[in-house]
Amino acid sequence: MSGGWRATVGAGSCGLAAGAAATRRALQKSAQGLGIDLQVATTGCIGLCAREVLVELRDPDQTTWLYGEIAAERVPELLQRHVQKGEPWIERLLLRDGIPVHDNDFWDLQTRRILARCGAIDPESLEHYKQHGGYAGLQKALARPPEELVAAVALAGLRGRGGAGYPTANKWRACRETASDLRYVVCNADEGDPGAFMDRNLLEGDPHAVLEGLILAAYAVGAELGLVYVRDEYPLAAKRMQCAIDAARQAGILGEHARGPGQGFDVELRRGAGAFVCGEETALIAAIEGERGIPQRRPPFPTERGLWEKPTSINNVETYANVSWIAAHGAAAFRSQGTAASPGTKIFSLAGDVARGGLVEVGMGTSIAQVLQDIGGGGRGGRKLKAVQIGGPSGGCLPASRFGTPIDFEALPGEGAIMGSGGLVALDDTACMVDVARYFVGFLRDESCGRCSACRVGTLRMYEILTRICSGGGVLSDLDELQRLAQSVGDLSACGLGRSAPNPVLSTLRWFRDEYLAHILEHRCPAGRCRTLTQFVIDPYLCDGCQRCYRQCGYGAIALLGRGVAMQIAGDVCGSCGGCRDVCGFGAVRVV
Repeated sequence: MSGGWRATVGAGSCGLAAGAAATRRALQKSAQGLGIDLQVATTGCIGLCAREVLVELRDPDQTTWLYGEIAAERVPELLQRHVQKGEPWIERLLLRDGIPVHDNDFWDLQTRRILARCGAIDPESLEHYKQHGGYAGLQKALARPPEELVAAVALAGLRGRGGAGYPTANKWRACRETASDLRYVVCNADEGDPGAFMDRNLLEGDPHAVLEGLILAAYAVGAELGLVYVRDEYPLAAKRMQCAIDAARQAGILGEHARGPGQGFDVELRRGAGAFVCGEETALIAAIEGERGIPQRRPPFPTERGLWEKPTSINNVETYANVSWIAAHGAAAFRSQGTAASPGTKIFSLAGDVARGGLVEVGMGTSIAQVLQDIGGGGRGGRKLKAVQIGGPSGGCLPASRFGTPIDFEALPGEGAIMGSGGLVALDDTACMVDVARYFVGFLRDESCGRCSACRVGTLRMYEILTRICSGGGVLSDLDELQRLAQSVGDLSACGLGRSAPNPVLSTLRWFRDEYLAHILEHRCPAGRCRTLTQFVIDPYLCDGCQRCYRQCGYGAIALLGRGVAMQIAGDVCGSCGGCRDVCGFGAVRVV
């Protein structure tokens, strides 16, 4: 019998979706059945979402091993082999160890500051947070005048991590200096970008860090109430943040005397209905007030007249977590990472066609290639990465030739992209960039509040043109029309959603114009994604006759000629779905 073992299960949304709850139950049941003294704990997202369910084993000597893909049925053998026999089980499932294994680079090449506690603590435990340095920065700050906290954040050079990159200290000063009897601070957790899950996982994995940053911001601007606005699609994030608020209130960190006798501060959680446009500050304010989430023209800015007509400072989840870090470690330590103009670290969510998808944190100025290739492991299944969509639906698409670009607030706009909140969607050589632009413009069309005709009509018109090109009906003049429309939408829209809506079109026209021309002039989709413009063939010299494509095809378009004989595709029957290419392990299926 082994004693003092601990198993920690990654139970963020990613882990739970993969079966973490069943794995946790299996660990408890199997340990009991095998007579193993095993403490089973849960944590937030550990980071490598592509390999969920993640389970960390810790022996009595505090040596740890991290395993991936631990479904409930694998638990008994894992405990028998690793705990009882003392031999690491199934090498390909062992992700991190004292020796180099498959995915060490995923962690070794990161600088995990804001994510340091994610995957290490119980996110629903205030004591765990304190044991790992939590609320130390708040104690230091409350012992000094609030102006010193603002000065420290200014010296650190913290810029908002929600996308705009506005200096946080400048926003705080503007709110503090606006004469008013009441002020508010708001945490914007309305993360709605496709492929983005940074804020969600921070709230799920380390909610007290965000709450501490919100309390610090309130002290800096002189606010008595803070609100956390979480989209309703994030139930676990909302649950854990509410748990943190309740625990902090019970501990006296929030409440009537949080800053001393008669000096109170409290926080309320609000659930949003899921409109993407409510990520914009003025629309978010309207939603909290019970109105339709429509952006308002600025000025006045929220720091002058915001929530309930009072000065309001709004920052996003990651910004507040950085505030907590600066308060605890200081401005100089914060500046030890990043660049002079974009100091600190940035969290990115890796999604799409990347081998090691998940949550990563690196210093500002790290290149796209380092994040996608070195940390993310390149294309999934060994495929070549062709592009990256960065900055959310309003971001831009950059080709592999620009992967050397540093990720910061200065370099990306020059390439036709923005950093946004930190979503990175990797695209391999099977992605059609015209179709990618169509998808994101369609998303923005659906999410437009409709107030500005430039955005409401312009996004619709761009979507119609892109759809026609993908269907084979495009003409050369469509490219000039797309350019003109994109310019008009960007110039005439009132809010950030509309002003950045042209980015998917402009960036793909700039970097992938050859694909547009192939669709229009050759009636061909080079990536084989647009069905009406695609024909697949099987190279007989590469095909080994394994019949995987035959079994995959739902159209009956692949001829069964015998085991070991090259397959053939009947073009008049083929539905151009690409399923045969997806399952072929020999690269024999190609587009003509």
